[in-house]
Amino acid sequence: MSAFANWTRGVTVAMVMTLGGGAPAAAATFVYVSNAEDGDIGTYRLLDSGELQPGPRVAAAKVVMPMSVSPDRRFLFAASRSKPFSVHVYSIDPGTGALKPLSTSPLADSFPYISLDRAGRHLFSASYGGHLVSVNAVGADGRVAAEPLQVIPTGRNAHAIRVDNTNRFVYVPHLGTDQIFQFVFDEKLGRLASNTPAVVQMKPMTGPRHLVVSSDNRFVYLLNELVATVTTLALDPKTGLLTEVSSASALPADTKLVPGAPRGAVGVPGAPPRNTDNDIWAADLHLTPNGRFLYASERTSSTLAAFAVDAQSGKLTYLGSTPTERQPRGFAIDPKGRFLVASGEKSDTISVYAIDPASGALRPLQKYPTGKGSNWVEIVSFD
Repeated sequence: MSAFANWTRGVTVAMVMTLGGGAPAAAATFVYVSNAEDGDIGTYRLLDSGELQPGPRVAAAKVVMPMSVSPDRRFLFAASRSKPFSVHVYSIDPGTGALKPLSTSPLADSFPYISLDRAGRHLFSASYGGHLVSVNAVGADGRVAAEPLQVIPTGRNAHAIRVDNTNRFVYVPHLGTDQIFQFVFDEKLGRLASNTPAVVQMKPMTGPRHLVVSSDNRFVYLLNELVATVTTLALDPKTGLLTEVSSASALPADTKLVPGAPRGAVGVPGAPPRNTDNDIWAADLHLTPNGRFLYASERTSSTLAAFAVDAQSGKLTYLGSTPTERQPRGFAIDPKGRFLVASGEKSDTISVYAIDPASGALRPLQKYPTGKGSNWVEIVSFD
């Protein structure tokens, strides 16, 4: 049976299955959505049924975009891309999910991506427009130090920054140079040093954007914005170096979209603006906690692509695409792998999907109101 036939069958099965299928109830799971244009963060409780219960919206600042949760789930970090560039830290109430403003600290630039090291003691940030990365110390109380430990110039358009599961290696995809920068991380000093070699060169005009690390730390999956492919890279456990293994497209074979170009790039002087209506514009990717399925969003078609993951080889098999919120920049999967929540920058709602555990098919459950410019989703679960 073909991958598409399997996908179709999975969707059909998912449509007739009762939600949950006898799975244990999820205890106190909360969803946070950054509303960039409104400058606040929406809070929701995710029930065992997949229903969202909206809570209060918490003030941040205009163009609040990337967010990250501390490994111990005590704090939510949210960066603002409007001046003065800053990171807002909130404590998370494990019983109610309520966010309590804790501190606001300056950041070195406008950062479209932030993440924490595995110990939660350092904040990594990547700047698309500033072509740099930074490291800030984080106190035991969650407060971010005002002065960065490092600000490192890199290639054009650094778009994400993530550490591996051993907390020893850090990777930064660069859309403008089609490279992944490879760093060695000193957890005690909180400093990054270039690995050898310092970069992995990807195919020209692919636009490396976001990446995720497999739970067994054997593979890194890289989403390429300009062509909507997901590249599997093997991670050497001793050296931390990445080696390309394979790639799979996140678009159906009959797509009418064409390869895109870097947004914000300077064109030919005097030439009319390039029409981007049919450009590929991939955005985000996430793995299910069990590593069986990977999902990627594409903004022009407003779809979520699903892949099956081969645990041994890391190879991805495209299963199909599901329509979602308009211009889906960000989404997240709950820690039990049962639900996916997607936002859309041009939508006034967010969507919840049930993930079929056998096929990976997404079954739409319900839409819920959100703020303007919703673009980043974090989900936290307390057992």
